Amino acid sequence: MKKRALIVDDNDNNLLLEKDLLEVAGFEVSLAKNATDGITSAKKEKPDIIIMDMRLPDMRGSEAAKILRQDKETNDIPIVFVTASVMAEGREEINAITNTRFIGKPIDTRTFAKEVSQFIN
Repeated sequence: MKKRALIVDDNDNNLLLEKDLLEVAGFEVSLAKNATDGITSAKKEKPDIIIMDMRLPDMRGSEAAKILRQDKETNDIPIVFVTASVMAEGREEINAITNTRFIGKPIDTRTFAKEVSQFIN
């Protein structure tokens, strides 16, 4: 059975690149362009992993993650933040949310899918 990933990012280039890399690695991928749609998709589709940008148009990715953690349907889905903002405060914000990791931008296209796969329980 294919692993399912949900990518939440408002940048079309990032969405397409990450989608292509994961599909080549055998993932089934769904997309959302903002946090609200991402939360709705996660609750409906229950993906194996969520890849989320930290800066989204409607709320921070960390806020969306906290909402997902409060719902028993989505609280155990691993979330990987793909973000350029990995300063100390950003890392603390991510580390404070259970079952989350981050991958810095720009992503390494050769290892991205493998890195994401490592975070699936």
